[in-house]
Amino acid sequence: MTSDNPLLVLRDKISAVDEKLLKLLAERRQLAIGVAQAKMATKRPIRDTERERQLLEHLITLGKVHKLDAHYITRLFQLIIEDSVLTQQALLQKDLNQTQLQSARIAFLGPKGSYSHLAARKYATRHFENYVECGCLKFHDIIKQVETGQADYAVLPIENTSSGSINDVYDLLQQTSLSIVGEMTVPIDHCILVAGAADLQKIDTVYSHPQPFQQCSQFLNRFPHWKIEYTESTAAAMEKVAAMNSPTVAAIGSEAGGELYQLKVLERHLANQQQNITRFIILARKAVEVSSQVPAKTTLIMATGQQAGALVEALLVLRQHNLIMSKLESRPINGNPWEEMFYLDVQGNLRSEAMQHALRELTAITRSLKVLGCYPGENVIPVDPA
Repeated sequence: MTSDNPLLVLRDKISAVDEKLLKLLAERRQLAIGVAQAKMATKRPIRDTERERQLLEHLITLGKVHKLDAHYITRLFQLIIEDSVLTQQALLQKDLNQTQLQSARIAFLGPKGSYSHLAARKYATRHFENYVECGCLKFHDIIKQVETGQADYAVLPIENTSSGSINDVYDLLQQTSLSIVGEMTVPIDHCILVAGAADLQKIDTVYSHPQPFQQCSQFLNRFPHWKIEYTESTAAAMEKVAAMNSPTVAAIGSEAGGELYQLKVLERHLANQQQNITRFIILARKAVEVSSQVPAKTTLIMATGQQAGALVEALLVLRQHNLIMSKLESRPINGNPWEEMFYLDVQGNLRSEAMQHALRELTAITRSLKVLGCYPGENVIPVDPA
């Protein structure tokens, strides 16, 4: 490096500042762990949204002194606060359930680079020091890996804001003995990925999982001559395109996954909806308890009677106990034509008095009722400054 190129000098200074920022973020996370330990002793809730709002307002005021934009500060510290909340929440859950695992085997759909792989890695890095990744070809294989003890956790996509519910996963939940022990949401940014030099007009075949094709239908309509080829996962599509190394083929998948296969992004943000988010559930052989200090969600599966108003009667039970239902999904019962099972996500802790009363009343008026799991909600809704 010489002084003849001032850009190199400035880049070195930026790198030094970035290293300081990383050290400060690590120090802040350690303080958040201390806060969690104090809250465990005092039984106070993990989230204090009024405190978060006051913090953001204070930081915005300080930022003005340094000529920093309020929107920039808000976005940055909302992310930092989310990390703090989830770090504290994971610590409380580990203490409550006496989780001794330092490492775990995580099963997911597809080879490395799939969206499920990215979700599995996100979950594992927050909860375990070490983890082994187990890619599977089908949703059924993922569940079998955990049921037979070959893996400890299953990561499955359950719904997407663009394409809706993933019915294959809902159907498998009817049959498995596994419990839902966690959830997460992952932003999905579909990209057109190619090997080497290519452009959109030269492409004649596109590979991907059926879900991305459905979520990107408006973009695909711009190229009616493209041939659509389905694969087991987005990662399998990337792997195939990388191996073919042809300017006429492309894959739809994530930019991060494409990097693993040395693919180049031709176009980003392909989904029909700007906010394209997939919700994943985590399954394990043993159910978990959820601390009363964190927000909990309980997922139920029930079959009502065939009489008029049976479903409404069941839902009224939830309202009478001030329980909020955030999801209702119906699926046919195998072997029983025109009969359906109902999946419900309810905001509430299974151990709470309200939930226990509701379950007893639902048991009395439904043909069958099963708790699929009670788990901490990991969708941290950001607080905005006043």
